[in-house]
Amino acid sequence: MDKINGYAAGEAAELLETIEAGKKEGKTLTSLFAYYGRLHGRASGSVRNYYYKLLHSEDEEAKRLLAGHRLRAARIRPFTEEETEEMLTRILRERSRGSSVRRAIAVACGGDQKKALRYQNKYRNLQKKQPERIAAAAGRLGLAVPVSRPQPAPVKRLEQEINALYDRLALTLRQENERLREAVRRLTEENELLRRAARG
Repeated sequence: MDKINGYAAGEAAELLETIEAGKKEGKTLTSLFAYYGRLHGRASGSVRNYYYKLLHSEDEEAKRLLAGHRLRAARIRPFTEEETEEMLTRILRERSRGSSVRRAIAVACGGDQKKALRYQNKYRNLQKKQPERIAAAAGRLGLAVPVSRPQPAPVKRLEQEINALYDRLALTLRQENERLREAVRRLTEENELLRRAARG
């Protein structure tokens, strides 16, 4: 099997086992991508992209690797022209206010992580393959938008590390919020029991 994003077959097998075991425990794919990325020094987005490419691969070795695993990927829903224009409008308006691409996408999606991931993938793809479309959309909107230029390798690597750190912090915050919600729930129950005992 050819490497995809630099993964060897052994690492691919470990990823599949990690995902399958985590899903049985009720963990989200996002948290599993972040976990696996931390273990192997990879950005969670890179892990996610590799996982989906592997699931859709027609390579015979990849198919053998997937045999026996109950892992499925939802079919990717392509952007319509209307969705693409709406996405560009939202992101470019935020970018014109000085926001980074990541921040602009987060604001445009109002905290919807699945939507943000979808927007991010599409926007990055347009940046890479159709920058003129982004510039044309900005022109139609009358917006002065910072132009994203290709970054030298060290800068790009640093940006990836910062993004990976951001993903790890976001995961940690979500886990801490879950822990605090559970603590509040337990304390609420204890308070109710104490009130009943006091009345009893």
